Amino acid sequence: MAAGKLRFYLDEHLPVAIAEQLQRRGIDTITVRDLLAFGESDRQQLARAIEMDRVMCSNDPDFIELASQGIEHRGIVIGQQDVHHIGDWVEFLGLMHAVYRSTELINRLEFLQRL
Repeated sequence: MAAGKLRFYLDEHLPVAIAEQLQRRGIDTITVRDLLAFGESDRQQLARAIEMDRVMCSNDPDFIELASQGIEHRGIVIGQQDVHHIGDWVEFLGLMHAVYRSTELINRLEFLQRL
């Protein structure tokens, strides 16, 4: 993967509004809804994110387990559904996009933090 800007892949556990707000800021973001990929397994979603060179974003803790199994990925960002809201995601991913290059997140697990 080239050392370019981060691109995000939001799974079905995250509101589409996050992607819409990131896209308005010029940040390349797609959702499961965009790809009509509802109901696919976490492993399939992660494989698609890898194939598309995108950072996987989710509230689903199963992605932590996949990362701990040594499955290669382009980065995973995990939040908590009852704790992190749309604005938290938009701010955090926007900051990541401004600070990191795509190669810096390979096989890295990040936990969403309120800024």
